[in-house]
Amino acid sequence: MFGFRKRQTLAQSGFFRGFVDWHCHILPGVDDGVQTMDEALHILAAYERLGIREVWLTPHIMEDIPNPTARLRERFAELLAAYKGNVVLNLAAENMLDKLFEERLEQGDLLPLGKDGRHLLVETSYFNPPMGLDDILRRIQAKGYYPLLAHPERYIYMEENDYARLKSMHIKFQLNLFSLMDLYGKEVRKRAKELQSKGMYDYIGTDLHRIAVLNNLLEKRNPSDSWRLLGE
Repeated sequence: MFGFRKRQTLAQSGFFRGFVDWHCHILPGVDDGVQTMDEALHILAAYERLGIREVWLTPHIMEDIPNPTARLRERFAELLAAYKGNVVLNLAAENMLDKLFEERLEQGDLLPLGKDGRHLLVETSYFNPPMGLDDILRRIQAKGYYPLLAHPERYIYMEENDYARLKSMHIKFQLNLFSLMDLYGKEVRKRAKELQSKGMYDYIGTDLHRIAVLNNLLEKRNPSDSWRLLGE
Protein backbone atom coordinates (compact mmCIF):
# COMPACT_ATOMS: atom_id res chain seq x y z
CA MET A 1 0.00 0.00 0.00
CA PHE A 2 1.22 3.49 -0.78
CA GLY A 3 1.30 6.15 1.91
CA PHE A 4 0.27 9.79 1.68
CA ARG A 5 2.27 12.36 3.59
CA LYS A 6 0.68 15.63 4.53
CA ARG A 7 2.38 17.79 1.89
CA GLN A 8 2.82 15.19 -0.84
CA THR A 9 1.38 15.66 -4.28
CA LEU A 10 -0.43 12.80 -5.93
CA ALA A 11 2.55 12.35 -8.24
CA GLN A 12 4.86 11.94 -5.22
CA SER A 13 2.59 9.53 -3.36
CA GLY A 14 3.41 6.39 -5.34
CA PHE A 15 -0.28 5.79 -5.98
CA PHE A 16 0.29 4.93 -9.65
CA ARG A 17 3.02 2.31 -9.22
CA GLY A 18 1.78 -0.80 -11.01
CA PHE A 19 -1.46 0.93 -12.01
CA VAL A 20 -3.49 -0.19 -15.03
CA ASP A 21 -5.38 2.61 -16.77
CA TRP A 22 -8.52 0.97 -18.15
CA HIS A 23 -9.93 4.05 -19.91
CA CYS A 24 -8.14 6.90 -21.66
CA HIS A 25 -8.15 8.91 -24.86
CA ILE A 26 -4.42 8.92 -25.63
CA LEU A 27 -4.61 7.38 -29.12
CA PRO A 28 -3.88 10.51 -31.15
CA GLY A 29 -6.08 12.17 -33.71
CA VAL A 30 -9.13 9.92 -33.56
CA ASP A 31 -11.60 11.63 -31.19
CA ASP A 32 -11.87 14.55 -28.75
CA GLY A 33 -8.80 13.40 -26.84
CA VAL A 34 -5.10 13.73 -27.67
CA GLN A 35 -4.61 15.15 -31.16
CA THR A 36 -0.91 14.66 -31.90
CA MET A 37 1.59 11.83 -31.67
CA ASP A 38 3.92 14.16 -29.77
CA GLU A 39 1.39 14.75 -26.99
CA ALA A 40 0.61 11.04 -26.79
CA LEU A 41 4.31 10.24 -26.35
CA HIS A 42 4.68 12.93 -23.69
CA ILE A 43 1.76 11.44 -21.74
CA LEU A 44 3.21 7.95 -21.98
CA ALA A 45 6.56 9.27 -20.76
CA ALA A 46 4.75 10.80 -17.78
CA TYR A 47 2.99 7.49 -17.18
CA GLU A 48 6.37 5.75 -17.10
CA ARG A 49 7.69 8.18 -14.50
CA LEU A 50 4.60 7.54 -12.37
CA GLY A 51 5.10 3.78 -12.57
CA ILE A 52 1.95 3.03 -14.56
CA ARG A 53 2.29 -0.50 -15.89
CA GLU A 54 -0.38 -0.87 -18.56
CA VAL A 55 -2.82 1.26 -20.55
CA TRP A 56 -5.99 0.48 -22.46
CA LEU A 57 -6.54 3.04 -25.20
CA THR A 58 -10.30 3.50 -25.52
CA PRO A 59 -11.20 5.99 -28.27
CA HIS A 60 -14.82 6.97 -28.69
CA ILE A 61 -17.03 5.12 -31.12
CA MET A 62 -20.40 6.81 -31.62
CA GLU A 63 -22.61 8.15 -34.36
CA ASP A 64 -20.81 11.53 -34.22
CA ILE A 65 -17.37 9.86 -34.15
CA PRO A 66 -17.87 6.60 -36.09
CA ASN A 67 -14.19 5.55 -36.03
CA PRO A 68 -13.94 2.46 -38.27
CA THR A 69 -12.16 -0.41 -36.54
CA ALA A 70 -9.55 -0.61 -39.31
CA ARG A 71 -8.67 3.06 -38.84
CA LEU A 72 -8.23 2.64 -35.08
CA ARG A 73 -6.02 -0.41 -35.58
CA GLU A 74 -3.94 1.52 -38.10
CA ARG A 75 -3.47 4.46 -35.74
CA PHE A 76 -2.65 2.09 -32.89
CA ALA A 77 0.06 0.44 -35.00
CA GLU A 78 1.54 3.88 -35.66
CA LEU A 79 1.64 4.62 -31.93
CA LEU A 80 3.26 1.26 -31.19
CA ALA A 81 5.92 1.99 -33.79
CA ALA A 82 6.62 5.44 -32.33
CA TYR A 83 6.60 4.51 -28.63
CA LYS A 84 9.76 2.85 -27.31
CA GLY A 85 8.95 2.78 -23.61
CA ASN A 86 7.89 0.13 -21.12
CA VAL A 87 4.20 0.84 -20.59
CA VAL A 88 2.13 -1.98 -22.11
CA LEU A 89 -0.33 -0.58 -24.65
CA ASN A 90 -3.64 -2.20 -25.64
CA LEU A 91 -6.41 -1.10 -27.98
CA ALA A 92 -10.12 -1.19 -27.14
CA ALA A 93 -12.92 1.38 -27.47
CA GLU A 94 -15.47 3.37 -25.49
CA ASN A 95 -18.79 2.58 -27.11
CA MET A 96 -21.75 4.93 -26.97
CA LEU A 97 -24.95 2.92 -26.67
CA ASP A 98 -26.56 4.28 -29.82
CA LYS A 99 -27.81 2.89 -33.14
CA LEU A 100 -24.28 2.59 -34.51
CA PHE A 101 -23.28 0.43 -31.56
CA GLU A 102 -26.27 -1.85 -32.04
CA GLU A 103 -25.27 -2.32 -35.68
CA ARG A 104 -21.68 -3.11 -34.75
CA LEU A 105 -22.78 -5.48 -32.01
CA GLU A 106 -24.81 -7.48 -34.51
CA GLN A 107 -21.90 -7.50 -36.97
CA GLY A 108 -19.33 -8.43 -34.32
CA ASP A 109 -17.36 -5.31 -35.30
CA LEU A 110 -16.08 -4.51 -31.81
CA LEU A 111 -12.90 -3.67 -29.92
CA PRO A 112 -13.32 -5.39 -26.55
CA LEU A 113 -11.41 -4.69 -23.36
CA GLY A 114 -9.36 -7.04 -21.22
CA LYS A 115 -7.01 -9.92 -21.87
CA ASP A 116 -9.97 -12.27 -22.28
CA GLY A 117 -11.45 -10.02 -24.96
CA ARG A 118 -14.90 -10.30 -23.42
CA HIS A 119 -15.48 -6.90 -21.80
CA LEU A 120 -17.07 -3.97 -23.64
CA LEU A 121 -16.57 -0.47 -22.28
CA VAL A 122 -19.87 1.36 -22.84
CA GLU A 123 -21.30 4.78 -22.08
CA THR A 124 -24.54 6.70 -22.45
CA SER A 125 -25.48 10.36 -22.65
CA TYR A 126 -24.78 12.12 -19.35
CA PHE A 127 -28.33 13.46 -19.30
CA ASN A 128 -30.64 10.72 -20.57
CA PRO A 129 -30.45 6.94 -20.89
CA PRO A 130 -30.91 5.35 -24.30
CA MET A 131 -34.33 3.86 -24.91
CA GLY A 132 -34.34 0.30 -23.65
CA LEU A 133 -31.02 0.55 -21.77
CA ASP A 134 -31.53 -2.72 -19.91
CA ASP A 135 -32.43 -4.55 -23.11
CA ILE A 136 -29.28 -3.29 -24.84
CA LEU A 137 -27.15 -4.46 -21.93
CA ARG A 138 -28.82 -7.88 -22.00
CA ARG A 139 -28.13 -8.17 -25.73
CA ILE A 140 -24.47 -7.46 -25.04
CA GLN A 141 -24.47 -10.25 -22.46
CA ALA A 142 -26.29 -12.59 -24.85
CA LYS A 143 -23.40 -12.09 -27.31
CA GLY A 144 -21.02 -13.35 -24.64
CA TYR A 145 -19.65 -9.99 -23.47
CA TYR A 146 -19.51 -8.35 -20.06
CA PRO A 147 -20.77 -4.74 -20.20
CA LEU A 148 -18.45 -2.36 -18.35
CA LEU A 149 -20.17 0.98 -17.75
CA ALA A 150 -17.78 3.91 -17.98
CA HIS A 151 -17.94 6.60 -15.28
CA PRO A 152 -21.41 5.83 -13.82
CA GLU A 153 -20.89 8.66 -11.34
CA ARG A 154 -21.23 11.18 -14.20
CA TYR A 155 -24.73 10.20 -15.35
CA ILE A 156 -27.00 12.78 -13.78
CA TYR A 157 -30.14 10.79 -14.61
CA MET A 158 -29.03 7.84 -12.49
CA GLU A 159 -30.18 7.42 -8.92
CA GLU A 160 -29.34 4.92 -6.20
CA ASN A 161 -31.93 2.41 -7.39
CA ASP A 162 -30.55 2.59 -10.95
CA TYR A 163 -27.06 1.68 -9.78
CA ALA A 164 -28.43 -1.16 -7.67
CA ARG A 165 -30.49 -2.49 -10.59
CA LEU A 166 -27.51 -2.46 -12.94
CA LYS A 167 -25.31 -4.27 -10.43
CA SER A 168 -28.05 -6.88 -9.98
CA MET A 169 -27.76 -7.42 -13.75
CA HIS A 170 -24.03 -8.07 -13.29
CA ILE A 171 -23.02 -4.84 -15.05
CA LYS A 172 -19.49 -3.80 -14.12
CA PHE A 173 -18.61 -0.20 -13.23
CA GLN A 174 -15.49 1.80 -14.12
CA LEU A 175 -14.52 4.75 -11.92
CA ASN A 176 -13.06 7.87 -13.48
CA LEU A 177 -10.19 8.41 -11.08
CA PHE A 178 -10.26 12.18 -11.29
CA SER A 179 -13.94 12.27 -10.36
CA LEU A 180 -12.56 12.09 -6.81
CA MET A 181 -10.72 15.39 -7.31
CA ASP A 182 -13.64 17.59 -8.42
CA LEU A 183 -12.62 17.54 -12.10
CA TYR A 184 -16.30 17.16 -13.00
CA GLY A 185 -17.75 19.05 -10.04
CA LYS A 186 -18.73 18.39 -6.45
CA GLU A 187 -21.89 16.40 -7.24
CA VAL A 188 -19.96 13.91 -9.37
CA ARG A 189 -17.35 13.61 -6.64
CA LYS A 190 -20.10 12.91 -4.10
CA ARG A 191 -21.60 10.19 -6.30
CA ALA A 192 -18.19 8.63 -6.90
CA LYS A 193 -17.47 8.49 -3.18
CA GLU A 194 -20.86 6.91 -2.48
CA LEU A 195 -20.39 4.24 -5.14
CA GLN A 196 -16.86 3.62 -3.95
CA SER A 197 -17.95 3.26 -0.33
CA LYS A 198 -20.43 0.58 -1.41
CA GLY A 199 -17.77 -1.34 -3.31
CA MET A 200 -19.54 -0.94 -6.65
CA TYR A 201 -16.50 -0.19 -8.80
CA ASP A 202 -14.73 -3.00 -10.65
CA TYR A 203 -12.20 -1.05 -12.73
CA ILE A 204 -10.45 2.31 -12.58
CA GLY A 205 -9.44 4.58 -15.44
CA THR A 206 -8.28 8.14 -15.90
CA ASP A 207 -10.44 9.02 -18.95
CA LEU A 208 -7.51 11.28 -19.76
CA HIS A 209 -7.94 13.57 -22.78
CA ARG A 210 -5.13 16.13 -22.34
CA ILE A 211 -1.67 16.21 -20.80
CA ALA A 212 -2.44 19.58 -19.19
CA VAL A 213 -5.20 17.99 -17.10
CA LEU A 214 -2.84 15.24 -15.95
CA ASN A 215 -0.11 17.70 -14.99
CA ASN A 216 -2.52 19.90 -13.05
CA LEU A 217 -4.10 17.09 -11.06
CA LEU A 218 -0.83 15.38 -10.25
CA GLU A 219 0.42 18.54 -8.57
CA LYS A 220 -2.52 18.82 -6.19
CA ARG A 221 -1.55 18.21 -2.58
CA ASN A 222 -3.27 16.24 0.15
CA PRO A 223 -5.39 13.81 -1.91
CA SER A 224 -8.79 13.06 -0.44
CA ASP A 225 -9.62 10.16 1.85
CA SER A 226 -11.21 8.49 -1.17
CA TRP A 227 -7.80 8.22 -2.81
CA ARG A 228 -6.38 6.72 0.37
CA LEU A 229 -9.08 4.05 0.39
CA LEU A 230 -8.28 3.10 -3.20
CA GLY A 231 -4.78 2.20 -2.11
CA GLU A 232 -5.75 -0.12 0.72
